[in-house]
Amino acid sequence: MSRYSRIAGTGGYLPKQVVTNDDLAKRVETSDDWIIERTGIRRRHIAAPEETASSMAEIAARQALEAAAMDPGALDLIILATSSPDRVFPSTACLLQQRLGVRSCAAFDVQAACSGFIFALSIADQYISAGNASRVLVVGTEVNSRSVDWDDRSTCILFGDGAGAVVLEASSELGIMSTHIHSDGHYQDLLYLPNPASNGEGSGNDESRTIRMQGSEVFKVAVNTLGRIVDETLEQNGLQKSDVDWLVPHQANIRIITATAKKLQLPMERVVVTVDEQGNTSSASIPLAFDEAVRDGRIKRGQTVLMEAFGGGFAWGSALLRY
Repeated sequence: MSRYSRIAGTGGYLPKQVVTNDDLAKRVETSDDWIIERTGIRRRHIAAPEETASSMAEIAARQALEAAAMDPGALDLIILATSSPDRVFPSTACLLQQRLGVRSCAAFDVQAACSGFIFALSIADQYISAGNASRVLVVGTEVNSRSVDWDDRSTCILFGDGAGAVVLEASSELGIMSTHIHSDGHYQDLLYLPNPASNGEGSGNDESRTIRMQGSEVFKVAVNTLGRIVDETLEQNGLQKSDVDWLVPHQANIRIITATAKKLQLPMERVVVTVDEQGNTSSASIPLAFDEAVRDGRIKRGQTVLMEAFGGGFAWGSALLRY
């Protein structure tokens, strides 16, 4: 009998504080029109001082577990994607495990920047398909606001905070059809966050602790790369573009999202877009968008969903699934 990974529940959390484009225009030389035209972003959520990647992950995880009608103690594995961990070690997954009151399962982090959730989902699917786990919690959680230079208008307009989660369980019914992950470290200097604690990564000043990005170069590579991974994913599964019901992309920039939808020949009505209200929440963006579309009834059981992401590394990936 075939063994598949099926999404049994979803959850999400966004901090209460909202920063609008007009708020940013009071600090840097920008405007609401300029930001919307270039990114599609109108506002973003910012974590409160007491909120962390693990605290937001707990809220999203408990929602997903409730939706799956599953007790945390039933989990075999917790995989958490983040680029903004509470601590260098132990992993934020271990901190989430403690918050959930779970002691018997393995828990570890995955770091693939904005593609982190897809990488984590791919790993979870391999564990379930191989029979090494039956119930896996997959979380993407970020506090990007603490790594942003709020005086740099090219990056401060982009990022927001939040957490999203899914519970995967083993099933005889088709769920995740395939995942595809790739990396190319030759592009590492186009999008990165320095680590001032490591050798050669700066003196510990503010600039050495904030996101650095060459936006136009990242945009060009992202559009071409995501176009190729769409073809790769459909070809491996023997599907046509018309077989995809929903595109749930990483929410980085509306122009990248629109280009991928055009590649799929999908109308924007069949693309889940949250970038306008949430900004780029990095590894949390796909599970947040998926959770929103599931909860408001757009994505229904039995529909085919394509998820795709691109981020620093460069690292990119996709997941095709039957929800």
